[in-house]
Amino acid sequence: MENKPEKPKNYLALSIISTILCCLPAGIVSIVYATKVDSAYAMGEYDRAANASKNAKTWAIVSIAVAALFWVLYIAIFGFAFFAAMANGNY
Repeated sequence: MENKPEKPKNYLALSIISTILCCLPAGIVSIVYATKVDSAYAMGEYDRAANASKNAKTWAIVSIAVAALFWVLYIAIFGFAFFAAMANGNY
């Protein structure tokens, strides 16, 4: 009987959520890597499965970070514009 290492997490749920709610391009990359984890593990390519798992998690986090940065900038720009309009009495 062969000693298999523990199957790495595929992060598919995180990938899908980050794609739908956050940044589409990075989320899609994350989904692609997440789907490779199970097939690589099933074929006995444990290093490739671990690498795909790491990449899936990384790209999901990148997707979330890009979306968070976008929203912070969006709120900052329109928040400053709103306060400037109020200061000038143009509200």
